[in-house]
Amino acid sequence: MSGHSKWATIKHAKGLADAKRGKIFTKFIKEISIAARMGGGDPNSNPRLRTVIIKARAANMPKDNIERAIKKGTGEDGAAAYEELVYEGYAPGGVAVMVEVLTDNHNRAAADVRNIFTKHGGNLGSTGSVSRMFQRKGTIELDAEKVSEDEVMEIALEAGADDVVNEDGVITVTTTPDAFSAVADALAEKGIETLSADVGLVPDAYTAVDKDTAAKVQKMIDKLEDNDDVQNVYHTAEFPDDFDPEA
Repeated sequence: MSGHSKWATIKHAKGLADAKRGKIFTKFIKEISIAARMGGGDPNSNPRLRTVIIKARAANMPKDNIERAIKKGTGEDGAAAYEELVYEGYAPGGVAVMVEVLTDNHNRAAADVRNIFTKHGGNLGSTGSVSRMFQRKGTIELDAEKVSEDEVMEIALEAGADDVVNEDGVITVTTTPDAFSAVADALAEKGIETLSADVGLVPDAYTAVDKDTAAKVQKMIDKLEDNDDVQNVYHTAEFPDDFDPEA
């Protein structure tokens, strides 16, 4: 995403246009439901659920939708029967890719993901083949035009953040997964609006690709993200500065 932070480029999100909003909310509903099923419906005693709720709120998901998803997960509003799966592999150019899936049909999800990799010049790998290249971290992004870096740094570091970086008009706060909720809450309590808030996989190193390869990688990522069973896609590609993923 030209002119945006490295995190937003690596973890490409096409935005919350009305046509995409329903699909994004559907993914959150599944994630909230399984978190509630596994750890209970109280976010105060279920860190995983609390983290997902923060992400959903950052995406402007309505409160009613969140509450219904919790009830679905706890069995109050129908049972949630989702299975968590992770696929690892490579996109064109040797770019490492991690795909997180929540599905009610293991065979369908596996076939779909494999088909997308194959059709777009990639290949699936065995478990552990690329996961060692990533670390799970909390990442919170803020608009540098709406809040000062000094203010964010003071609040975030005091709440337990690891780092604060201001790049290309976006202030990026990085945390450990355990500190994510505390930092997000501290910023929210000060009325600071976030562009995004997520706990996800961040690569230890990046794979530089040219524009032609970047286009192939982006096409594969888009196809994966459009799949209903796919929750998150992470990759190591570092796109050229003049590459437009929306083109």
